[in-house]
Amino acid sequence: MKNIIRYILTVSFSAYCILGAVLYIFQDSFLYFPSKDIKHSYTKRVFASEKESISTTVLNAKKNKAIIYFGGNAENVDNNADTFTKIFKNYTVYLVKYRGYAPSTGKPKEKAFYLDALSIYDEIQYDYQDISIIGRSLGTGVASYLASKRDILKLALITPFDSIQNVAQARYPMYPMSLLLKDKYNSLKRVPKIKAQTLILIAQNDEVIKRKHSLNLARGFLSSKLTLKIIKNTNHNSISNNSLYYTYLINHFK
Repeated sequence: MKNIIRYILTVSFSAYCILGAVLYIFQDSFLYFPSKDIKHSYTKRVFASEKESISTTVLNAKKNKAIIYFGGNAENVDNNADTFTKIFKNYTVYLVKYRGYAPSTGKPKEKAFYLDALSIYDEIQYDYQDISIIGRSLGTGVASYLASKRDILKLALITPFDSIQNVAQARYPMYPMSLLLKDKYNSLKRVPKIKAQTLILIAQNDEVIKRKHSLNLARGFLSSKLTLKIIKNTNHNSISNNSLYYTYLINHFK
């Protein structure tokens, strides 16, 4: 009996270690899903950040206000081009292709994304009366960082999280994610430095970012600075198929 117990414990511990090693070694593959470039007729603008080239798609050029959009981890941001052109008529919109997301160069990493966001903002800031930001899913981590570092008029966070570390810890409670994760995207830590009027959109049935993580982030904002909307009968990806999604965005950026 002792040998059986010892064998079970050994196998269980080995499996635990192997899965932990897989999570650590391949964590970037679980977090980043670089999209391919797609052909379109919209204007392109490339920004230099460190030694990399960060590509953006520019909509409604030469307006006096701008929006910078940071998408999800598997999102091709150009799929928003037609709709954003229509609903943000008074804004020049920059759809950002992260490092490693074609045709941008480099490799996707948290610190790199932050540097790129700052580079884009700093290069365009004098061209506009004011600049606002939209972040979706993974992009809410980048948007929150930029909003905490620069003078942002309005901020919209779609299906946001308090931190990627907390999301991963809830999914893999048996592992110390504070030690395993390299890219933690701690948005909650940034909130006290965010001065922008903020809209948070939550999908009622979000299966990727559980509602508790979005609400935990929302609780960090002053009530006077926050508008919180939960869109019923939507999940992480389908939230943008609901007409209320665009209604809330249009009203926030009036």
